[in-house]
Amino acid sequence: MNSKALITAIGTYVPANRLTNDDLEKMMETSDEWIVQRTGMRERRISHNDEFTSDLCIKAVENLIKTYEKNVDDVDLIIVATSTSDYSFPSTASRVQEAFQIKNTGAFDLNAACAGFAYALTVANGLVSSGVHKKILVIGAETMSKVINYTDRTTSILFGDGAGAVLVERNEKAPGFYTSIMGTDGSGAQHLYLPGLSNQLDAEEMKGNKFIVQNGREVYKWATRTVSEGIEQLLAQAGMGTNDIDWFVPHSANLRIIESICARSGISIKKTLYSVEYMGNTSSASIPLALDIGIKERKVKQGDTILIYGFGGGLTHAGIILNWGVPNLSETHE
Repeated sequence: MNSKALITAIGTYVPANRLTNDDLEKMMETSDEWIVQRTGMRERRISHNDEFTSDLCIKAVENLIKTYEKNVDDVDLIIVATSTSDYSFPSTASRVQEAFQIKNTGAFDLNAACAGFAYALTVANGLVSSGVHKKILVIGAETMSKVINYTDRTTSILFGDGAGAVLVERNEKAPGFYTSIMGTDGSGAQHLYLPGLSNQLDAEEMKGNKFIVQNGREVYKWATRTVSEGIEQLLAQAGMGTNDIDWFVPHSANLRIIESICARSGISIKKTLYSVEYMGNTSSASIPLALDIGIKERKVKQGDTILIYGFGGGLTHAGIILNWGVPNLSETHE
C-alpha cells in the first residue's frame, strides 16, 4: 500500500452517566457474576435523554483539539462512522461541521455498524493518499442506549455510548497505513440488525420492533472465525508476523470474543487493547476509545505498529495495520 496518510491526533468522549452490572440486577433477572463471566463487562456509559450522537462527536473533537493543540479549520472532509445518527438526514457529520464552523469541507456519515471506524479510516487513507483530500476528521460515535430494549437481557447488558475522533493528514515522510482489508457476508444480516423502514429481516414476533436485534451465538461464531482469518490475511499482505505487531485493537464487542480471536490468531491478550470492561460495546466508537485508554496508560506510543479490526452488523468486517503517528502525551496533557 502506497500510503501518504498518517493519524496525527485523537480525542474521545463518554457520557458521565454509568450503568453498572448492579444497576442491571435491579432492572432484570441477571447478576454481576453472570455478566462478567459471559462478556467481561462491568459498566457502560449512557447518554442523557437530550444528548445525541452529534453531541458526543463534538465533545470528542473538542478533546482532540485541546489535548494535541490541533486546528480543524482547514479540515477538508468529515466522516462520521455511526449506526445511530441524530436524524436519517441531515448527516451527523454536517452537525459537526456546523459546530466548528469549518468553511470548506465535505461531510458524510458512513454506516458499517461496529466495523464503521475501520471502514472510515480505510476510506480516509485512500482519499488522502490519492491527493483528493489533505486533512480528514474521522469520528466513530454511537448512542446505542437509545436503540436498546432494557427488558431484553441479550442486548441490554452489552451496549454503551461514546465517541472517538482522529485526524488523518497528508504525510510524505512515513507511511501511516501498511495494509488493509474489508469484507462482508450479507447472508448473516438477520443475526444483528436495527429495524428500519423494511421488515424483511424481522421474525414474525419482532414486527414493529424499533430496537436492536441480535443472535449472539451466531455473531460469536462468525466473528471469531472471520476476524482470525482476516488477521492472517493482513499479516501476509504486510509481510509481517504477530511479533511485528505492538498492539492489537479489535472492536470491543465482548471480552470472550476477543479472547477467542487472540487464541485463534496467536496474538497475545497481553498486547491487546479493549474498552469493553468499563464502557461496554460502543460499536464504531470502541476502537478509538481503546486506543485512548492505551495512550493514557502509556502503552501506545508514536511509531508503534498497530493492528485494528472492526466487525459487526452486515455482517461486515475490516482490518488495518498502521503506523501510529500520534505524538506521545506529556504528563501535563494527561
